[in-house]
Amino acid sequence: MNAPPTGATAIELIRTLIGFNTVSRESNLELIHWVRDYLKRLGVTSRLTFDDARGKANLFATLGEDGDGGVVLSGHTDVVPVEGQPWDSDPFRLLERDGRLYGRGTADMKSFVACVLAAAPEILRRAPRKPLHVAFSYDEEVGCLGVRRLLEDIKAAGIKPAACIVGEPTLMRPVVAHKGKKAWRCTVRGHSSHSAYAPLGVNAVEAAAEVVAHLKGIARRMRDQGPHDTQYDVPYTTVHTGVMHGGNVVNIVPRECSFDFEVRYFPPVDADAIFAEVKRYAEERLLPEMQAVNAATGFTWEPLSALPGMDEGHDSELAILCRELGATAPIGKVSYGTEGGWFKTFGIPAVICGPGSIEQAHKANEYVALDQVAQCEAFLAKLLDRVCATRAKN
Repeated sequence: MNAPPTGATAIELIRTLIGFNTVSRESNLELIHWVRDYLKRLGVTSRLTFDDARGKANLFATLGEDGDGGVVLSGHTDVVPVEGQPWDSDPFRLLERDGRLYGRGTADMKSFVACVLAAAPEILRRAPRKPLHVAFSYDEEVGCLGVRRLLEDIKAAGIKPAACIVGEPTLMRPVVAHKGKKAWRCTVRGHSSHSAYAPLGVNAVEAAAEVVAHLKGIARRMRDQGPHDTQYDVPYTTVHTGVMHGGNVVNIVPRECSFDFEVRYFPPVDADAIFAEVKRYAEERLLPEMQAVNAATGFTWEPLSALPGMDEGHDSELAILCRELGATAPIGKVSYGTEGGWFKTFGIPAVICGPGSIEQAHKANEYVALDQVAQCEAFLAKLLDRVCATRAKN
């Protein structure tokens, strides 16, 4: 990549960021180093925190004077894969057409990152009364893994932001709440036999299927009985099985099967209580029959990921601030998770507000509308007016 310009427009920066293939399985270091160099040319020092293999990094930087308070503008740098999707153009090369910008990450969420970077020179030109921080993370798409290290680092460094705006795509609508998520893997140990003598074996696939069917029953119960919160786009807790592996050939009773499932919940639902119900069903209803055939059979349960939910409330100062900065009504709640839950866990109030629609995220021909980019730029300009002194630096 060429040396980063220090006066680039948001669209130019979106074009540059889309050009980095930062699918979560890949390194994001090329993009992070590019951003670090961009900010360095503006006189801004960045803090990097790495994963264990040092193949990925978060970036945190403060625009303006150091000090307590201020707002974090937060975005993730990784994107989801494109394989198997019918793209009409190169997903890692920005295409502008009919008032839209197409490319992987345009909606989720490199356009917000680009708008923040485009605003950086103006932020620094003026005299902030409170710092504006930028936080760009790795591995959000695979469990919000990077942001936790970023938050631990700034906490250890004594950096104490007052609030955070997470720029996930909300059509520039302030979102004050999202569900929490917990995911687990269940591995079933069966006992192999020739399929002609199936009763002499313990079919791990069938046992797993019975547990999955029980999970589906819980999902229906949550849908029908609640609790419900109609302010969410999916107004109840969801239970979902997303991955299943088991068996080799049809004439062998399968010895092993595993499946991954998740619960996306909001208070007063307790995801751990749902997990306990599922485990109890497996070990009280199914396990005795399995072990009557072979005592070595059973279930193993492994936690995969956990994402805390968040709820700042419609009347929170941060929600009101977003409305005053031009975010469109109504204030809402969403079912998908964000890094806002981790900021909240670390004591930093958070709200979600960014350009583009979540309906475009993770799809072929992902796009952000140009008017959404313009709305984001206007939003950041008004934020600048709030946190910067009225007189620009000479």
